[in-house]
Amino acid sequence: MTSHPFAPREEWTRLHIVTPLLLGGKVVGVFVAIALAQGGQGGLFAAKSAPAWVPLAGIMIAIVVALAIAFGEWWMNQFRVDDDAVHQRKGILFRQYRQARLDRLQAVDVVQPLLARVFGFAEVKIDVAGGKASSVRLQYLRLDDAEALRNEIVALAAGVGRAHAGVPAATASSLEHAGLAPSGERLDAPVSLAPVSQAPVSQAPVLEAPVLQQPVRRAPVVAAPQREVYAVPPGRLLGSIVASWWTLMIVGFVVIAIVVVVVLGAVAVEKVAGDAVSGGGGIAGFFGGSAYGVISGLFAFFAIGWARFSSGFGFTAAISADGIRLQHGLLDTRRQTVPPGRVQAVQLHQPLPWRHFDWWRITINVAGYQDEEQAETTLLPVGPRRDALYALWLVLPDLGDPDPAGTVSAALSGVGADNGFTATPRRAWLVDPWQWRRRGVLATGRALLIRHGLFARHLTVVPHEKTQSLSIRQGPLQRLLSLATVEVHSTKGSISPVARHLGLADAVALVDAQADRAREARGRQSPEQWMATVQQ
Repeated sequence: MTSHPFAPREEWTRLHIVTPLLLGGKVVGVFVAIALAQGGQGGLFAAKSAPAWVPLAGIMIAIVVALAIAFGEWWMNQFRVDDDAVHQRKGILFRQYRQARLDRLQAVDVVQPLLARVFGFAEVKIDVAGGKASSVRLQYLRLDDAEALRNEIVALAAGVGRAHAGVPAATASSLEHAGLAPSGERLDAPVSLAPVSQAPVSQAPVLEAPVLQQPVRRAPVVAAPQREVYAVPPGRLLGSIVASWWTLMIVGFVVIAIVVVVVLGAVAVEKVAGDAVSGGGGIAGFFGGSAYGVISGLFAFFAIGWARFSSGFGFTAAISADGIRLQHGLLDTRRQTVPPGRVQAVQLHQPLPWRHFDWWRITINVAGYQDEEQAETTLLPVGPRRDALYALWLVLPDLGDPDPAGTVSAALSGVGADNGFTATPRRAWLVDPWQWRRRGVLATGRALLIRHGLFARHLTVVPHEKTQSLSIRQGPLQRLLSLATVEVHSTKGSISPVARHLGLADAVALVDAQADRAREARGRQSPEQWMATVQQ
């Protein structure tokens, strides 16, 4: 995409003038729908106590008031960007001020709801590590402006200061040289999680400061080049929805419902055969109610299936100097940028119907997404093991293991103590008869791996530096069997790393060792401004 000449100012700036129409259009649509519905029934415009134009005038006044409020909200909603944070102030009666610190940046999303997408506008959502409602949402900017603002924020968060604004990001070849991406136009080499070499500072891409011609209005930052790692074809996405537990449940429900309707319908026909009038009405009501139940179940299935298909449509993942880039969505599109090292936990999931195809789904916890609708962030909606390994590589390029391919294979489909896993002891079958063979935990040099699941396989990966605390707990039966459960506390999200039913001695040793590993990993952790060393 060609860079737009927009660049955010250091002074307070308002959003695009069409924002009131896009935000207030929903309210206007509700009033119009009510007016049309009532008008069609003759109820709104047929009032006998007042002229026909009075209700219509009331609707028009309500629309004007709604647009006026939306315009006032737009006028008071301002933002600015400096070297340290994105600032936002808004509100008419109750003023709000938010500050998204760039050194706490977790993700930057460019979101296009359907209405905004039609007119070429987008929302920029900045998520930072913090409590509830810590994100900053800028609705709306032109798409090119939103992309330019996203590039600016990510560059500043990475440590590229004002003096480097407008400098093209590292080229693809320099990314390869710095160990940020494999070589080649597409990642077609055999999959392995071998450690990616980290280039010394002297070999890193050099960013040269240009001469600024305008001291106030900065030149836009060019987006860092990216390389696509994998994509999800629509056919595979649709197949994953069909081959799911939910589909099997719906099909089973429909089959059972049809059998019940046929059997009970035959009984009802016999029972009311003597009364033609009441019998005909009863039979019609019975079959009508049964058909309504079946249709409702099918509608629920299609609604859930459509939501999954729409959100995962066109899913692509790419790697760049500013982090992991995800793009997906059929009606509402989302472009996510997750900076390096911001992923707190990863989970690979394989339902039983997917096992024949060796498909996997991968979700991640990101600190800025807690308590939000994006609490579950999808890194890969569905893909073969090859793409699953690439997705894990995006988050953790160096697993810190001498045999990463064998370790990950044992984690995904192994049992017992394969490849050095600490397995659940045999006596655990008394409290966990189905999964005890699959449960296991392994600590590599960079992460803690926890596997479980017999019918639906799960693998949870937590980088050592993301471990915030650990705990051991025992239930009554676990105490009798000398078992314990270890919980790894990280950022709140859909992934909860838990190693259940370990031997008590193994659980205690795991907690002690993991605490030491987490402490050492945090000491080695790179600075928040991950590109700062490049400028030195």
